[in-house]
Amino acid sequence: MEKTDCRSKLLEVGTKLFAERGLNGVSIRELSQAAGTSISMISYHFGSKEGLYSAVLEQQFACFAEIHEIRQRVANPQQMIEEYLRWTFQRHRNNAYLLRFYTSELTNPTMFFAKIVMPVIDEVIRTLATVIEEGIQLKQFRADIHPTNAALALAGMVNYFFLSVHATEGLISHSPDQDEILIQQYLAIFTNGVATP
Repeated sequence: MEKTDCRSKLLEVGTKLFAERGLNGVSIRELSQAAGTSISMISYHFGSKEGLYSAVLEQQFACFAEIHEIRQRVANPQQMIEEYLRWTFQRHRNNAYLLRFYTSELTNPTMFFAKIVMPVIDEVIRTLATVIEEGIQLKQFRADIHPTNAALALAGMVNYFFLSVHATEGLISHSPDQDEILIQQYLAIFTNGVATP
């Protein structure tokens, strides 16, 4: 196996196994066997099992950087909220394991939480809070709401939709075909709660 192929295979296998069982639930031997390579290749490419986990987290959370592109493209606060919802739906649809790493790191943080996970979540919440503050200034949103609390509520609402898939599949369709309808419903729920009368 080529070295670059080996690295990619270790990332692929690491993503799946770490998502299923967490950093401490997977042995270096399991990782190497699943990738069809030797333990020494993990050390060669990543330094250690923890190095592989760190690389997986970096790869998983890289998609959060797109919030800056959306922010540059969309100026209107209410439209930015809609784009955030659309982006979040797409982010979860395109990254099958992201939510597992997201919730695992939030509820049982590893040594990489502060360096990799917290900064990207912090940036998204700060961006949303700034957008909501701008909406307040433009009188699109109520003046009596706290922008950060509103940003957390919005993020919680849309992320919980994906977190609760197994528990709510009998209550609501989770088909990607329904995403645009759900985005519009979530936008209405959120903005009608914060919009000026």
